[in-house]
Amino acid sequence: MSRYDNNPFEDDEVNPFADQQSKGRGSGQSNYSGGAFYMPNPGSVPPANSRLSPLPPEPYDRGATIDIPLDNAKDLKTKEKELKAKEAELKKREQELKRKEDAIQRAGIVIEEKNWPPFFPLIHHDIGNEIPIHLQRVQYVAFTTFLGLIMCLTWNIVAITTAWIKGEGPTIWFLAIIYFISGVPGAYVLWYRPLYRATRTDSALRFGWFFMFYLVHIGFCIFAAVAPPIIFKGKSLAGILPAIDLLGDHALVGIFYFIGFGMFALESLLSIWVIQEVYMYFRGSGKAADMKRQAARSTMMAAL
Repeated sequence: MSRYDNNPFEDDEVNPFADQQSKGRGSGQSNYSGGAFYMPNPGSVPPANSRLSPLPPEPYDRGATIDIPLDNAKDLKTKEKELKAKEAELKKREQELKRKEDAIQRAGIVIEEKNWPPFFPLIHHDIGNEIPIHLQRVQYVAFTTFLGLIMCLTWNIVAITTAWIKGEGPTIWFLAIIYFISGVPGAYVLWYRPLYRATRTDSALRFGWFFMFYLVHIGFCIFAAVAPPIIFKGKSLAGILPAIDLLGDHALVGIFYFIGFGMFALESLLSIWVIQEVYMYFRGSGKAADMKRQAARSTMMAAL
């Protein structure tokens, strides 16, 4: 075969050198056409051993399996026993709690959940669901007197603060703060909560406790409304007498004291109505005799 003969693979359907030959032609390799011999361009001849660079390896083999250690049968049985033991213990505690709740209900003990005021619950208060309907009116008015006492003592601080600014001294202001700090929780614990529980459970002894401390509450409101010059010239309470005394020198302070007098006077009138209504129910329902019997029984038990 001479060097100018045709390529024997040129007419084959499958020519493994077809791509390389076409690339060689496009790159300037030697070729014979029309009886002339063309020399390739030396600058465009590719290297003899040119190969494609291998692709970088994948970061991980997607088809590879990951060996995860599994607990053997013995460990699984141990864990199953532990779970069953914990489940049995939880059931036992639940049954014990249910038994205690049933015992509390049978004993008549009511669990009081704090629900008032709604934005920051501090006390338990549910007149509509816990107080008998024939006592709800009295209970609502008694609750109004409790809120009224809070308003009176708050306004008293405001009035005393104005008097202190006008030169009456800080002592009366500290006394006004003491009245508020001791009066609000004291009123709830000493007379309002006993009345609430008395009307809910119809307890004669709780009614007696309410009467005793509610009379103290009424006495304080009447004393504050008048505010006689007994303690620091009576100006630690916004009553009628210091209001008259201050009206000439400081008109604004005098007006504040007059408002305080009106609030304490209204609180006194409402409180007198509440104690009358509660006492009428107490006498009409026979609770007076019941309270005497309970007091005598308690005294005898204490003596024994």
